[in-house]
Amino acid sequence: MQDEKAFIAELLNPKTQNDAFRKLLQLYQKPLYNHVRNMVLSHDDADDVLQNTFVKVFQNLKNFKGDSKLFSWMYRIATNEAITFMQQRAKKSGISSEEAQQKAINKLESDVYFDGNEIQLKLQKAIAILPEKQQLVFKMKYFEELKYEQIAEITGTSVGALKASYFHAVKKIEDFLKID
Repeated sequence: MQDEKAFIAELLNPKTQNDAFRKLLQLYQKPLYNHVRNMVLSHDDADDVLQNTFVKVFQNLKNFKGDSKLFSWMYRIATNEAITFMQQRAKKSGISSEEAQQKAINKLESDVYFDGNEIQLKLQKAIAILPEKQQLVFKMKYFEELKYEQIAEITGTSVGALKASYFHAVKKIEDFLKID
């Protein structure tokens, strides 16, 4: 944790800030992109949300209290940015968040950055029917292979509640996949 405090000090110091921020991008850009991409599905949207995430991280780093790991704090910002993005997109279109998610999945088939097959597309359709919290927990556990403790720190939810959400999500996905 001492290394992280020193790194944060470098990020806050105007003399070392640029190099430290480049290092921050190098360390966290890919995992945060993958997390955001799992949520918003579109490569272009993920890039936009990721850019907003790093702007917020840069602007709010001075307010980081160190109660959690820097990565968890950044993950929370990325998660909130992705959720806000999806809600705004749905609102602009005059449709529900679920309908917007369904439209994004339908666009996946033509997305040149989506290298999934028919089974992966079907999985995305199954995930889309889940409530937002179950979607988030399932994606973080299944795709990103985060531990429940990490997800709890990021989402501010108890480990027990996360396990229950994941269990229910898996059951609903299994049921959905059996139908087709």
